[in-house]
Amino acid sequence: MRRDDREVKNMEEIQEILDACKVCRLGMADGDRIYIVPMNFGYELEKDGLTLYFHGAREGRKLELIRKNSMVGVEMDCGHELIEGNVACQYSYYYGSVIGDGKAEIVEDPQEKLKALAVIMKHQTGKDFPDFAANPKLEKTVAVIRVRVGSYTCKCHSKEQI
Repeated sequence: MRRDDREVKNMEEIQEILDACKVCRLGMADGDRIYIVPMNFGYELEKDGLTLYFHGAREGRKLELIRKNSMVGVEMDCGHELIEGNVACQYSYYYGSVIGDGKAEIVEDPQEKLKALAVIMKHQTGKDFPDFAANPKLEKTVAVIRVRVGSYTCKCHSKEQI
Protein backbone atom coordinates (compact mmCIF):
# COMPACT_ATOMS: atom_id res chain seq x y z
CA MET A 1 0.00 0.00 0.00
CA ARG A 2 1.53 3.27 -1.10
CA ARG A 3 -0.16 5.48 1.51
CA ASP A 4 0.42 3.46 4.67
CA ASP A 5 -0.64 6.51 6.71
CA ARG A 6 -4.18 5.77 5.50
CA GLU A 7 -4.14 2.03 6.17
CA VAL A 8 -6.64 0.85 8.78
CA LYS A 9 -5.63 -2.17 10.86
CA ASN A 10 -7.79 -1.75 13.96
CA MET A 11 -10.70 -4.24 13.78
CA GLU A 12 -13.20 -1.78 15.29
CA GLU A 13 -12.32 0.84 12.68
CA ILE A 14 -12.52 -1.75 9.89
CA GLN A 15 -15.97 -2.74 11.14
CA GLU A 16 -17.07 0.93 11.13
CA ILE A 17 -16.08 1.20 7.47
CA LEU A 18 -17.78 -2.09 6.59
CA ASP A 19 -20.93 -0.89 8.38
CA ALA A 20 -20.93 2.36 6.41
CA CYS A 21 -20.52 0.61 3.05
CA LYS A 22 -23.80 -0.66 1.58
CA VAL A 23 -22.64 -1.68 -1.91
CA CYS A 24 -19.77 -4.01 -2.75
CA ARG A 25 -18.43 -4.43 -6.25
CA LEU A 26 -17.85 -8.08 -7.05
CA GLY A 27 -15.31 -8.69 -9.81
CA MET A 28 -15.13 -11.98 -11.68
CA ALA A 29 -12.99 -13.32 -14.52
CA ASP A 30 -14.81 -13.86 -17.81
CA GLY A 31 -12.17 -15.40 -20.02
CA ASP A 32 -9.74 -12.60 -20.80
CA ARG A 33 -12.20 -9.96 -19.57
CA ILE A 34 -13.39 -8.80 -16.15
CA TYR A 35 -17.06 -8.61 -15.14
CA ILE A 36 -17.82 -6.31 -12.21
CA VAL A 37 -21.23 -5.96 -10.63
CA PRO A 38 -22.29 -3.73 -7.72
CA MET A 39 -24.28 -5.64 -5.10
CA ASN A 40 -25.80 -5.09 -1.68
CA PHE A 41 -24.15 -7.37 0.85
CA GLY A 42 -23.88 -8.53 4.42
CA TYR A 43 -20.75 -9.55 6.26
CA GLU A 44 -19.24 -11.39 9.19
CA LEU A 45 -15.93 -10.08 10.53
CA GLU A 46 -14.06 -12.33 12.90
CA LYS A 47 -10.44 -12.66 13.96
CA ASP A 48 -9.94 -15.46 11.45
CA GLY A 49 -11.30 -13.48 8.52
CA LEU A 50 -13.94 -11.61 6.60
CA THR A 51 -16.90 -13.33 4.95
CA LEU A 52 -19.23 -11.50 2.58
CA TYR A 53 -22.71 -12.63 1.54
CA PHE A 54 -24.60 -11.59 -1.58
CA HIS A 55 -27.98 -12.62 -2.96
CA GLY A 56 -29.42 -12.50 -6.43
CA ALA A 57 -31.16 -14.42 -9.15
CA ARG A 58 -30.90 -18.20 -9.18
CA GLU A 59 -29.37 -18.11 -12.66
CA GLY A 60 -27.32 -15.72 -14.74
CA ARG A 61 -23.86 -14.51 -15.60
CA LYS A 62 -22.53 -14.13 -12.02
CA LEU A 63 -23.30 -17.71 -11.11
CA GLU A 64 -21.96 -19.05 -14.41
CA LEU A 65 -18.67 -17.21 -13.94
CA ILE A 66 -18.29 -18.31 -10.30
CA ARG A 67 -18.83 -21.93 -11.33
CA LYS A 68 -16.03 -21.58 -13.91
CA ASN A 69 -13.59 -19.68 -11.67
CA SER A 70 -14.35 -19.09 -8.01
CA MET A 71 -11.61 -16.48 -7.47
CA VAL A 72 -13.11 -13.00 -7.17
CA GLY A 73 -12.15 -9.46 -6.28
CA VAL A 74 -14.17 -7.20 -4.00
CA GLU A 75 -14.24 -3.43 -3.52
CA MET A 76 -16.43 -1.19 -1.41
CA ASP A 77 -16.16 2.45 -0.40
CA CYS A 78 -18.00 5.03 1.67
CA GLY A 79 -17.69 8.41 3.38
CA HIS A 80 -17.33 10.36 0.17
CA GLU A 81 -16.69 14.07 0.55
CA LEU A 82 -14.82 16.48 -1.69
CA ILE A 83 -11.90 18.39 -0.18
CA GLU A 84 -11.61 21.70 -1.99
CA GLY A 85 -8.31 23.38 -2.75
CA ASN A 86 -7.12 26.68 -4.17
CA VAL A 87 -5.86 25.04 -7.38
CA ALA A 88 -6.83 21.82 -9.12
CA CYS A 89 -4.01 19.64 -7.75
CA GLN A 90 -4.88 20.62 -4.15
CA TYR A 91 -8.32 19.00 -4.38
CA SER A 92 -8.73 15.60 -2.74
CA TYR A 93 -11.42 13.34 -1.34
CA TYR A 94 -12.40 11.86 2.01
CA TYR A 95 -13.30 8.16 1.85
CA GLY A 96 -13.12 4.76 3.49
CA SER A 97 -12.55 1.61 1.45
CA VAL A 98 -12.04 -2.13 1.61
CA ILE A 99 -10.39 -3.95 -1.29
CA GLY A 100 -9.60 -7.65 -1.40
CA ASP A 101 -9.87 -10.99 -3.09
CA GLY A 102 -11.18 -14.37 -2.16
CA LYS A 103 -13.06 -17.47 -3.12
CA ALA A 104 -16.75 -17.32 -4.01
CA GLU A 105 -19.07 -20.22 -3.35
CA ILE A 106 -22.72 -20.69 -4.18
CA VAL A 107 -24.45 -21.61 -0.92
CA GLU A 108 -26.66 -24.67 -1.28
CA ASP A 109 -27.49 -25.53 2.34
CA PRO A 110 -30.97 -24.10 3.12
CA GLN A 111 -30.13 -23.18 6.72
CA GLU A 112 -26.95 -21.38 5.73
CA LYS A 113 -28.84 -19.53 3.00
CA LEU A 114 -31.43 -18.35 5.53
CA LYS A 115 -28.67 -17.25 7.89
CA ALA A 116 -26.91 -15.38 5.07
CA LEU A 117 -30.13 -13.62 4.05
CA ALA A 118 -30.62 -12.50 7.65
CA VAL A 119 -27.01 -11.21 7.76
CA ILE A 120 -27.57 -9.24 4.54
CA MET A 121 -30.82 -7.70 5.80
CA LYS A 122 -29.28 -6.83 9.18
CA HIS A 123 -26.39 -5.04 7.46
CA GLN A 124 -28.58 -3.20 4.98
CA THR A 125 -31.37 -2.15 7.37
CA GLY A 126 -29.99 -2.45 10.90
CA LYS A 127 -32.99 -4.64 11.73
CA ASP A 128 -33.39 -8.31 12.57
CA PHE A 129 -35.78 -10.27 10.37
CA PRO A 130 -36.97 -13.38 12.22
CA ASP A 131 -39.31 -14.19 9.31
CA PHE A 132 -36.37 -15.81 7.49
CA ALA A 133 -36.30 -18.61 10.06
CA ALA A 134 -40.10 -18.74 10.14
CA ASN A 135 -40.43 -19.01 6.36
CA PRO A 136 -37.94 -21.49 4.93
CA LYS A 137 -39.47 -21.09 1.46
CA LEU A 138 -37.69 -17.72 1.17
CA GLU A 139 -34.34 -19.40 0.57
CA LYS A 140 -35.71 -21.20 -2.47
CA THR A 141 -36.40 -17.94 -4.32
CA VAL A 142 -32.80 -16.63 -4.50
CA ALA A 143 -29.22 -17.69 -4.92
CA VAL A 144 -26.74 -16.81 -2.17
CA ILE A 145 -23.05 -16.27 -2.81
CA ARG A 146 -20.52 -16.50 0.02
CA VAL A 147 -17.09 -14.96 -0.45
CA ARG A 148 -14.43 -15.94 2.02
CA VAL A 149 -12.08 -13.02 1.63
CA GLY A 150 -8.53 -14.35 1.58
CA SER A 151 -6.80 -11.01 1.88
CA TYR A 152 -7.94 -7.43 2.07
CA THR A 153 -6.76 -3.93 2.86
CA CYS A 154 -8.75 -1.17 4.45
CA LYS A 155 -7.99 2.50 3.94
CA CYS A 156 -9.45 5.71 5.31
CA HIS A 157 -8.87 9.37 4.58
CA SER A 158 -11.05 11.30 7.01
CA LYS A 159 -11.27 14.73 8.56
CA GLU A 160 -10.09 13.27 11.86
CA GLN A 161 -6.76 12.32 10.29
CA ILE A 162 -5.90 15.88 9.32
